[in-house]
Parts: sequence; structure tokens; C-alpha cells
Amino acid sequence: MFHRSFSLAGSLCAGLWLLSIALFAPVHAQATDAKPPEQRPAAAPGQEPGKEPQKIDEFAEAQHALTGPAGNPECVWLGRRVVSLLWRDDLDTAFRHLDLYDRFGCPSGHIQATFRCLISHGSTIDPKAADSLNGRVHACWINPSTPAIPPSAAANPSPTTSR
Repeated sequence: MFHRSFSLAGSLCAGLWLLSIALFAPVHAQATDAKPPEQRPAAAPGQEPGKEPQKIDEFAEAQHALTGPAGNPECVWLGRRVVSLLWRDDLDTAFRHLDLYDRFGCPSGHIQATFRCLISHGSTIDPKAADSLNGRVHACWINPSTPAIPPSAAANPSPTTSR
């Protein structure tokens, strides 16, 4: 009886071992045939990997155009995020960001002026294009007193003749 149970246990272990080889061998073969990952260019010194130079330029532009704390990079980053979240009706997240904005000593009046500017340009924002909203928020952040474009002028561009 002992010989049969020992033989059965040995057969069971061998079967499990063969099953594990059958299941994991294709995964191992696929892993060794994989291409090496793409090499991305190294980031400039002091720049985060994957950070676009355009973002840094936007912060420099804001710091140059605005006086006071509204031009500080942390105020620009948080403030634009708050205005975008308000536009998309994500009020809970906007208020959490606004708390941080206030803790950094950023001017709350600039948020209000930027949001007012964004609302007055609302008809020119393409809801399907995130860049349209981000670009408009940035433009309003830099100059909140930008005159509004009338909806009729934004919807109907001036006619051109092509002959």
C-alpha cells in the first residue's frame, strides 16, 4: 500500500511539473524574443524626464508677463489647473487644488479674473480638443483682460474668395 501511494504522489508531482513547464515555457520564449525598449533622448540638466520644453517656456512666459506671485511657476501650474477643473465642472477637485493654491500664497483674484476671461471666450473652445481648453486657459492666465470674441464672429469666420 505504501508503494502505491508513494508512486501516486510521485506521478502527481511529475504531472504538475510538466504542466508548469507547458504553461510557462511560451511566456519565457516570448520574453526572450522581445525587442529592446526604445531609447528616448536624455532630458536636459535640471529638467524632468518626459517634460516638454514647451511647458517650461509657458512658465517662463507667465513669469515674464505677470508681476507678483501670479507668475510663479507653482501658482501658474495650480491656477491653470483650478480654472480647467472649474470649466469641466469638477468642483471637488478644483477646490482641493484651490486650497493648495492659497497655501502657496498665490493671488485668488487671478483665478477669478482668468475664469471670467475663459467664460467670455467659451464659444471658441472645442470641447473635444483638450489642447483648445489648455491653450485658452493659458492665454487667459497670461492676460485675463483679453477682449471676448463675439459668438457670431467665432462661429462665422470672415468670408474669403479663392479663385
